[in-house]
Amino acid sequence: MTDLPKVAVVTGAGSGIGRAVSLALLAAGYQVVLTGRRLPTLTETAALAGEHQTNAHTVAADVSDPASVSSLFAQAKARFPHLDLLFNNAGSSAPAVPMDELTYEQWKAVVDINLTGVFLCTQAAFRWMKTQSPQGGRIINNGSVSAHAPRPFSAPYSATKHAVTGLTKSTSLDGRAHNIACGQIDIGNAATDMTTRMAQGILQANGSLMAEPRMDVQHVANAVLHMASLPLEANVQFMTVMATAMPFVGRG
Repeated sequence: MTDLPKVAVVTGAGSGIGRAVSLALLAAGYQVVLTGRRLPTLTETAALAGEHQTNAHTVAADVSDPASVSSLFAQAKARFPHLDLLFNNAGSSAPAVPMDELTYEQWKAVVDINLTGVFLCTQAAFRWMKTQSPQGGRIINNGSVSAHAPRPFSAPYSATKHAVTGLTKSTSLDGRAHNIACGQIDIGNAATDMTTRMAQGILQANGSLMAEPRMDVQHVANAVLHMASLPLEANVQFMTVMATAMPFVGRG
């Protein structure tokens, strides 16, 4: 496996953190399966890779759908003899409203993507990594600083990110016997379209609105690349990468 190009699957690769990490992996020589629900945005990510575009392989998939995840990994397995890395990045959030105003459908939509989607992709990657030769691989989950401290009106997002931490630990433990390493990166205020509102003002725990600093998303991509570059005998179990001056330590 060391003589072959490394292969990665990145979920939510059509924008934001997923796009930045995909481009960093492609630049590092990986073959990358870019996946997400919208094929046009995946194609845009591939085009941004420039000379590395031929190593980007787009597959539209919905991580919350077991059949779609099975099809995604079947297509990847048909193309590549092994899998080195899964970056579970796809995520969603619900409207920022009081908990009692959330609908069941809004709650379920976040759980289906942020938690069930991570599990389904982890399960598929685990099965592949367990049976390939040589055995093993790495799974990196995109957590959040919300896995430690919630924002106001964020019950579905915060609950699922706390749950991802438990899934990360279980995957890390269960993977030991099969040379499968699993770690989590908790990200705070990366500058993407999703966090644009933070620069304009976002609700704080005391009810005030405050503009928050953001960091270049490339720092996240570099951190994931570092985690992925380690030999399987070493693992970054948890890493927090955040805008230095954001209100996280002491939040709430």
